[in-house]
Parts: sequence; structure tokens; C-alpha cells
Amino acid sequence: MGYCLEMSTGDMRTVVRLLTAVERTEQQERTLARIRTECERTDARFEEQGITLDVSIGRALDELVEGAPSTDLCPAYSYAFYQVVAAHFSDPADLGAWRRPAWFSTLDGELARHGVPSGLLPGTFLFSGPPLRLPHPGDAVPAIGTLPARRAAALARTYTSVLDRLAPEFRDGAARLADAMRFEARQWEKARGLGTNPDTLLFWFH
Repeated sequence: MGYCLEMSTGDMRTVVRLLTAVERTEQQERTLARIRTECERTDARFEEQGITLDVSIGRALDELVEGAPSTDLCPAYSYAFYQVVAAHFSDPADLGAWRRPAWFSTLDGELARHGVPSGLLPGTFLFSGPPLRLPHPGDAVPAIGTLPARRAAALARTYTSVLDRLAPEFRDGAARLADAMRFEARQWEKARGLGTNPDTLLFWFH
């Protein structure tokens, strides 16, 4: 069984502003209404699959906006946060299926053994969590991670420089991440040239 890894890019400040606004603008209210619809759709899909959460995703969204989660342990808040991000970020890029999350710890060890700094190891950013504190999801997934977009180029260069020295079972995974970061680095430079700043890469492991 594998887990899906997705990545999207955007300005995280817009996400934080929506969730922490004391008074929301009309545009924010419209955006929030669309997000609530997506949360309710996910709730309906989970119900069809027989998945029951202690707090619905729609309710989790409302509690995040109110700044008052009703529990410390439930994945609904991660799903709700993801929908807020999805409303502001690029369409997600599919980074494929991966082994269980713990496999990245092994990949971290292999990359570190060849000199990759700790801040660029996959386990450091894939599971770093959102920029706002959320109730813990409980199990290993869903997991949220972020990486500053400005670091994508360095990550791509560093992984590429050690690929031929990695053990065979790690090369494909490292190359996949390097390719994705190389593309994102180019996109970030283009965006800056156009006067925008998609400053954050968000990873969604589920």
C-alpha cells in the first residue's frame, strides 16, 4: 500500500490572514463559503466510505476560523486547513505514491550520510506541519509540510549532486523530489519577475 504525496505553491500569508482575521472582507467571506462547500463534500465522501471523524471537517473549519478547536486530537482540522490552502494555492502537483511515512526517515539517513544538510532532508519539510498550530491528526496521515519556495533551487542542486552516490533503492525517490524542486524553482523565479511571490511550497501526504 502506498500513500499519495501532493505539492502546491502559493502565498501562505493569504491563508493565515483568512484564518486569523477579526473582520473578514467580502472577498474573504466568498472564499470561505467556497471552502466550506469543499469541506462538506469531503465529509459526504467520508460518510459514503464509512469513515467517521469525531469532528466533521465542516465544523473543524468553523472552529479554526473562530480560533477555538474543540479537541486536541482529530484529523478533521488538517483536512479543513488543506481546503483553505487549496482555495489560495496552485492546483496540486502529484508527486506519486510512496511507502509509509517512516520510509522518509531512512531516506533522510542516506542523504545525510552523503552531506545533505538537515534543513533539506525530506523528513524535515514533508512533515513539518502547517504554519498555524492545529489539533494533532492522530495517525501518521494526513500530514502537512511546508518549505520556503526560495529553497527549492538549493534542494534540487544538492540532491542532484549526490544521486549517483546514493544506494539504488533511494535514487528514484531523491530524483523525483529533485525534479519537482527544479521545476518549482523556475516557476518561483518567473513569478517574482511578474511581481508576485508564491513564497511557500505545501506538501500534503495522505
